[in-house]
Amino acid sequence: MATADVLSELPITPLITEKHSGIPERYAEQCKQSKARLYSNKTLPPSVPRDGELPVLPPDVDRDTFNKAVAELTELLGAENIELNDKPLVDGWYMEHPNTHDAFHIVQQSELVSSATVYPGSTEDVQKIVRWANKYLIPVFPISMGRNLGYGGAAPRVRGSVIIDLGRRMNKVLKIDGNSASCIVEPGVSYFKLYEEVQKTGLPLWIDPPDVGGGSVLGNCIDRGVGYTPYGDHFANHCGMEVVLPSGEVLRTGMGALPGKNGADNPSWQAFQHAYGPSVDGIFSQSNFGIVTKMGMWLMPETGHQSYMITFPRDEDFEQIIEIIRPLALNRILGNIPQLRNVIQELAVTGKPKSFFYPGNDPMPREVIRSHAKNMPCGDVAWCFYGTVYGPEETRNMQLDIIRREFAKVPGSKFMLPDELPADHYIHSRVRVCSGTPELRELDWLNWKPNGAHLFFAPITPTKGADARVVHEIVTRLHKKWGFDSFPTWCVAGREMHYIANIVYDRADDDEKRRAIALMREMVKEAADEGYGEYRTHLIFMDQVARTYGWGDQALMRFNETIKDALDPNGILAPGRAGIWPKRFRGKGYELLPGDEKSTPP
Repeated sequence: MATADVLSELPITPLITEKHSGIPERYAEQCKQSKARLYSNKTLPPSVPRDGELPVLPPDVDRDTFNKAVAELTELLGAENIELNDKPLVDGWYMEHPNTHDAFHIVQQSELVSSATVYPGSTEDVQKIVRWANKYLIPVFPISMGRNLGYGGAAPRVRGSVIIDLGRRMNKVLKIDGNSASCIVEPGVSYFKLYEEVQKTGLPLWIDPPDVGGGSVLGNCIDRGVGYTPYGDHFANHCGMEVVLPSGEVLRTGMGALPGKNGADNPSWQAFQHAYGPSVDGIFSQSNFGIVTKMGMWLMPETGHQSYMITFPRDEDFEQIIEIIRPLALNRILGNIPQLRNVIQELAVTGKPKSFFYPGNDPMPREVIRSHAKNMPCGDVAWCFYGTVYGPEETRNMQLDIIRREFAKVPGSKFMLPDELPADHYIHSRVRVCSGTPELRELDWLNWKPNGAHLFFAPITPTKGADARVVHEIVTRLHKKWGFDSFPTWCVAGREMHYIANIVYDRADDDEKRRAIALMREMVKEAADEGYGEYRTHLIFMDQVARTYGWGDQALMRFNETIKDALDPNGILAPGRAGIWPKRFRGKGYELLPGDEKSTPP
């Protein structure tokens, strides 16, 4: 169906004034167009019938016990705050996503599903839920907003777990402090919402959004996501947490552990990240040791900025490019977390499907990519580097002079500013993201395949050309082997780079999903064998990735399991997240390792 026809039929995405996960009015038209493009390339029905008795039960819980437990939880929180997962599963799309399963299901849609969803309205409600879970030994799986798409979305790792959806009712920006350039947010605050709230204050402050602005600020941070301003390392720029432990107790980290005068919050809570003694914030990132219900974040003071794009003609240029990047990044000449992207992404972010460029189902040949690129603003190139510098004009010009000079060492490179490129070019989206304004444009490459979904393979390498080549050759070779186009991006943080390989697949095609899993499994193994590990991964690969960090006979995992068993003896909080299983589940067939995807966990 054509995009124009879809536009006339699709319901409007809720505004943020109507729903915490909605879109600000200023983005309504962009959102409408993006949604229409995605739905015009969709062949799946809204839902398919589900088999068996519903809802799916948690492990070791019979239906009578489950019904009794749900009745008690309803008494505790109110019937309006409990939903059973006994209805058809609807994938929706990014801005209207499910909280029952993974919208980008890579295994069968019905595999990674919850039994119910509960909506707390406060830290005290979260405490009640956790104590209830301990009483009935029902695993719970907290989500902030469920938009962790590409890594599992809102799906629980253990089938039949109860989802704790923190976002629907805990979605306030609790504080914005212009003096310390900081804020305190609840889990349901999206980057869109935080941006809108900062704008209302009139304060000269920026947020740091990731590529797409609809996700949770808190959720992205504790999953150690990244953005693209100088504040792009989100966990490094958090300051102070309030956490509900698996026992139901509450603690505050950092200076929040010291009570403020007359019961107030400690005035230094968002100013200094640590307390006295061990710094514990890190154990609540990418873990199942506690539920973060409030978090401080540092905001960036508004400043001058200038974005740019540099193109490079040859595939083999990337080693030299990265060697040039490293000293520029270490000396902070590169002002932000820049991206080095393969030119195929210049095609994908137009929102046009792969079939527009190439009729085959096999990976698009290199010469076909270049034949289309030569008619685009980037030209016939191999790589596009997107960067931004910051500060007063004099400072920016000095930095740009150095950047131009250094990258000119790559023969055939070309430096371009945004005003030299068309108004619909992707660089203008990068300008906004790199100056603290959330965006939706990055969704458009999902149109590459019908029913587009994606997985991220995300290893870390040093900022060295030789290391980059090892991983890049593994990724390129295995994508070709398993029949997928390769969309490599390096996000450069200085001494290290996040290599983001994005596998785009058709979630209606079981064979594509099988091959995507096999591709991920092989990339994880081969990269780890060379010494390169992922910083983040999808639910079904967590066990495999966790085991690659096996130095000292799995010393890190044994340490994590010791903490887990001490804090969560009943094993109720997100069992299996980050590959960490509590004693109750450990070694009993719940792990998913290579070859296990076809079997359903017990």
